[in-house]
Amino acid sequence: MKKLLTIVLLALGMSTGIAMAAVQTIKVEVNGMVCAFCAQGIEKKMRSLSQTSDVYVDLKNKIVAVQLKDGQTLSHDAVKALIKDAGYDVSKIETVGTTVQQIKAATRDKK
Repeated sequence: MKKLLTIVLLALGMSTGIAMAAVQTIKVEVNGMVCAFCAQGIEKKMRSLSQTSDVYVDLKNKIVAVQLKDGQTLSHDAVKALIKDAGYDVSKIETVGTTVQQIKAATRDKK
């Protein structure tokens, strides 16, 4: 039972007394993405960054989520510049403590 509880807590991102690195994901709301080609272009640019661990682009909700590798940082200004350079506008940007997969699941649950 204890092992099951540990697995559930880890899945939920809760502490079990085992040191875990904090997840950092930059979540961006992007205006101007209107097609799959737009989303693919942004995803490709974000994946090309050395700091990037995972990327998720949700065209319908106009969300780009960039999960950073452990110990890496990426400024909001750098992300904004990349997106602006690709031809889109950033309406909101924030760093969250959730994974790309958690953001993906949450947007799927909204549908």
